Amino acid sequence: MTEHRYVESLPDLISPDEYADHPDGALVRLRITVTGNGVEVLGDAMRPEHVEALLAAAGLRNIQQMLCG
Repeated sequence: MTEHRYVESLPDLISPDEYADHPDGALVRLRITVTGNGVEVLGDAMRPEHVEALLAAAGLRNIQQMLCG
């Protein structure tokens, strides 16, 4: 089962100046890092449901999220 935890901040992988280049909002960016504790997957998307679907399909056990807006 996946555990979701809200955090204050996460690094941005998409900058605001990229939004004009992707009017459909379909840009998703992932950063995969091997750490001493395993593999860390950081995702950012113009539309949260796109990155959420990718992370869910990957079967990750722990997902940190931040509230935007």
